Amino acid sequence: MTDLPLVAAPARPDQPPAPAVARGARRVRRLSGADKWVLATMVAVPTLLQALLIWIPTLLSVGLSFTRWNGLSLSDIRSAGLTNYTYVTQDYPPFWPAVQHNIIWLLFLGVVATPLGLLLAVLLDQRIRGSRIYQSIFFTPVMLSLVLIGIIWQLMYQRDDGLVNNLLGTAGTSHAVDWFGDSSVNLWAALVAATWRHAGYIMVLYLAGLKGIDPSLKEAAAIDGASASQAFFRVVFPAMRPINIVVVVITIIEALRAFDIVYVINRGTNGLELISALVIQNLVGEGQVIGVGSALAVLLLLISLVPIVFYLIRTFRKVDQ
Repeated sequence: MTDLPLVAAPARPDQPPAPAVARGARRVRRLSGADKWVLATMVAVPTLLQALLIWIPTLLSVGLSFTRWNGLSLSDIRSAGLTNYTYVTQDYPPFWPAVQHNIIWLLFLGVVATPLGLLLAVLLDQRIRGSRIYQSIFFTPVMLSLVLIGIIWQLMYQRDDGLVNNLLGTAGTSHAVDWFGDSSVNLWAALVAATWRHAGYIMVLYLAGLKGIDPSLKEAAAIDGASASQAFFRVVFPAMRPINIVVVVITIIEALRAFDIVYVINRGTNGLELISALVIQNLVGEGQVIGVGSALAVLLLLISLVPIVFYLIRTFRKVDQ
């Protein structure tokens, strides 16, 4: 019996040869010299700006918090140890009222502004007519700076010609409330102005979270006989846990960094003392005490790091899992 030569079956026209694809997949494009310079520039420039504007000033503030310095001549810098921190926490009258006001600011944003933003998000997620317009209206304050918001609310809170007193019918009378001048009410007036902005920010975050919820979860809850409120609080809201963590961190940071509104109103005095305002008061202007201002800034930094570290730990733990 004659042996016949083996002939390979022809490849199908719609099936490319596998070895060629494999060889092409392993082919790596080498970076040219110009590409390396571009990548190095893209990494170096942001890193340099970050170091010059954030890390170096932060380290200098930490160092200055242990010194006495009038801010004029480097030769006048004297070591002070922990004296500035002791003075701030024990002998500096505005410090503890400022801490109290920051706590009140945090509680107000957490109890009033954040739930208000969640409520707006839930209402606008119902596909009502004109929802896009409403979203734009509620989000507009977020695009404004806090300085501009402070100026707007100053006009609204004016004692004689302000919108609020006109609505109350007390404008131009002896019963008119000096909303920003009266130390017993100005903190709450400033918090209303801050809520106007914060609620819109939280609304956008929760709207993004609601859009990412699987509709089958709501359908399953409805089939099980859950009402709309039960479905939201037992199914939808727990499913937005990552958004909830972000919102908590943002709310804490917003409460700690609150500065612009109170500084526009009365430079953070007369009932509007906040830690951030005390930092500027001691670092800028007459009677500046660089060491005390730096110590206040370091304390504010340490407090702010707590929610940030908590958020990073949760994020990295989730990635590992």
